[in-house]
Amino acid sequence: MKQEIHPDYRQVVFMDTTTGYKFLSGSTKSSSETVEWEDGNTYPMIRVEISSDSHPFYTGRQKFTQADGRVDRFNKKYGLADKTSDN
Repeated sequence: MKQEIHPDYRQVVFMDTTTGYKFLSGSTKSSSETVEWEDGNTYPMIRVEISSDSHPFYTGRQKFTQADGRVDRFNKKYGLADKTSDN
């Protein structure tokens, strides 16, 4: 393999800011923020907004109230009325 073309992987802790869930993974990202992990070592920490711990696809908890509002706005915008309404 060619030398000096591969990224520098290191162990990084990712923290889900929504739930506080943390996991250790290899990454090329760097961070000035550090955290002590369960093994006693200190690793860079990167904050993420969504992980498998908070994403609705993985958790099965979806927000149907927001989806209903979006459907209603779509129907109103494009003139698709309910069959039971007099519009």
